[in-house]
Amino acid sequence: MTTMKDAASEFLAKKRIAVTGVSRNPQGHGSNAVYKRLRDRGYQVYAINPNADRVEGDRCYPDLSSVPDDVEAVVIGTRPELADATVRECVELGIRHVWMHRGPGAGSVSAPATEYGRQHGVSVIDGGCPCMFEPTADIGHKIARLVLSATGNVPRTVKNP
Repeated sequence: MTTMKDAASEFLAKKRIAVTGVSRNPQGHGSNAVYKRLRDRGYQVYAINPNADRVEGDRCYPDLSSVPDDVEAVVIGTRPELADATVRECVELGIRHVWMHRGPGAGSVSAPATEYGRQHGVSVIDGGCPCMFEPTADIGHKIARLVLSATGNVPRTVKNP
């Protein structure tokens, strides 16, 4: 087991991160907020949405295999039932770091996808948000982290693969 803080630090040490579920209509979409925050903090980010050519003013890719650069990590911001296909694609591509976004609701966490990833050597963070941890955190997300840690939506530890 790894502490959530250590797992987040390891994930956020990666510099080329894809974000799935980034929408053409950004209002209320957590994926868009994560995408913009990572981009604004100097990460090379890749928007993934099979139904869009551009989001947040940037090129969008239909899937991870379409990204021209090596992706080091993936934030899953889609419905949980889509997480399995994304984790399987990560395994196929050799991407070893996945974060399933989760705020106050169900988020993107899928237990079967989490288990599959871990069984195949992927470090899977199953809850919370990258914006809750340094170097991407803001005060609102830090407060949310405290509250959501109490409810279990942000795990206290992350199981190693």
